[in-house]
Amino acid sequence: MPRPKIKRRLRFNPQVLYFKPRGVPLSQLDEVCLQKDELEALKLHDVDLLDQSQAAQMMKVSQPTFGRILDKAYKKIALAITQGKAIKID
Repeated sequence: MPRPKIKRRLRFNPQVLYFKPRGVPLSQLDEVCLQKDELEALKLHDVDLLDQSQAAQMMKVSQPTFGRILDKAYKKIALAITQGKAIKID
């Protein structure tokens, strides 16, 4: 039985919930779902320029967990960009 998921502190509340390639209707696109904790990790690391240990403390997770969250976010974004998929913030 897996460990229960620890509540993560999320402070960033995005105003936009979808990004999609220009000129293609959303109904014709596949979606990649970016979780809110993944978006928070991206913001803390890449926008606020915090290192992983500082950002992990702000999210109340361990540094290795933060690294895994960030890695998942980068992979999802790369997949969406390279394959022309929409990004849904879930």
